[in-house]
Amino acid sequence: MTQLRMAAEEYNKRQRKRRSKYHNKRVEVDGITFDSKREARYYQGLMLRKRAGDIKDFVMQPEYLLQDGFSKNGVTHRAIKYKADFKVYHIDGTIEIVDVKGMETEVFKLKRKLFEKQYPDLSLKIVR
Repeated sequence: MTQLRMAAEEYNKRQRKRRSKYHNKRVEVDGITFDSKREARYYQGLMLRKRAGDIKDFVMQPEYLLQDGFSKNGVTHRAIKYKADFKVYHIDGTIEIVDVKGMETEVFKLKRKLFEKQYPDLSLKIVR
């Protein structure tokens, strides 16, 4: 049995070509790398809306604590957090949390329920 070895450069080239599990293609806009073209387009739309005065502001990648970390029987469990794509501040004072999704995973569905329970005053919008 002959074992072939590839050069590091060839290996790295193949690694870069790999796509995500959901076939999203990372995109760079304004020096920011987005997980998908759809998310990048949504960002560009928010920038236009901000310049036009339709929204006050927005924040990217806001993080929310869904459950504190804890220890039980000598085992430490990490906190459960949810990171949305955008937090949009509207002119009327309302805040909207936006997540751009191509596909809702089981993990996301669970985190969404925990988010809705933990933050009932915030509106979570899923963009497909």
